[in-house]
Amino acid sequence: MNFTRRDTLILAAAASALSLCGVVTAQAAEGDVVDVAKLMAPAGDIPDKVQGNPDAPVTVIEYASPTCPHCAQFHNEVYEPFKAAYVDTGKVKFILRPFVRNVLDAAIFMLAEAAGPEQYNNVLATYFRTQNNWGTSATPRDAILDIAKQLGFTQESFDTALTNQALFTGMEAQRDQALDEFGMTGTPTFYVNGKTLSGAKTLEQLAAEIDPLVPADFVAPAATTEQPAAGAMAPATDTMAPANTMAPANTMAPATDSMAPAPAQQ
Repeated sequence: MNFTRRDTLILAAAASALSLCGVVTAQAAEGDVVDVAKLMAPAGDIPDKVQGNPDAPVTVIEYASPTCPHCAQFHNEVYEPFKAAYVDTGKVKFILRPFVRNVLDAAIFMLAEAAGPEQYNNVLATYFRTQNNWGTSATPRDAILDIAKQLGFTQESFDTALTNQALFTGMEAQRDQALDEFGMTGTPTFYVNGKTLSGAKTLEQLAAEIDPLVPADFVAPAATTEQPAAGAMAPATDTMAPANTMAPANTMAPATDSMAPAPAQQ
């Protein structure tokens, strides 16, 4: 797909991001193991945003889409207790990777990248929390822009973020690798030391996979406190409503006809 300036600024004004249909791909079954070396060499030249102990005994990689209701469910309900139990304790190195299903997904990941590493996760968390607002809007571009302004963007920085062709091309390559090499069938998909876990997971389900991989004599490294850089964008306010409508699990989808769809898989 050729991601033009016009595409980024229109952002499918008449489309509903949550009115999506499925994508048929080569399928990997729940529990299949993907080569860890391949997983840790993502396509697209997009640096991973690693959270937690870089030497953790367990690596959890999530492929997520901002327009995916089950990704929002995980990040709104499960992520914080998961982070407290495993990432903050040094047991898990967590990596969230973009899986771009449509132009809206691309736009939100572009905004997160433009916000910088200190605010990357906050931008994504904000759009997951507000998915039901911008995702079902008749004018999603305007709704995404309104939230971006609360995160510190201006009209100019918003427009600039959404014209990063190299980043968009990289996200396409990363998506295609996940489909073609890892056999992904839906978002979210997690890889726990290479083991495939498809669909939204509870903390208990993740714990059942992670706990046996943590050595009994594991000692957490000394905690460090990360401080946002000066001038970092402000977090979103509490006035934004959380998403509360969930779609059927384990589906991926292109945008509707008024949005540029992902290219068909060969």
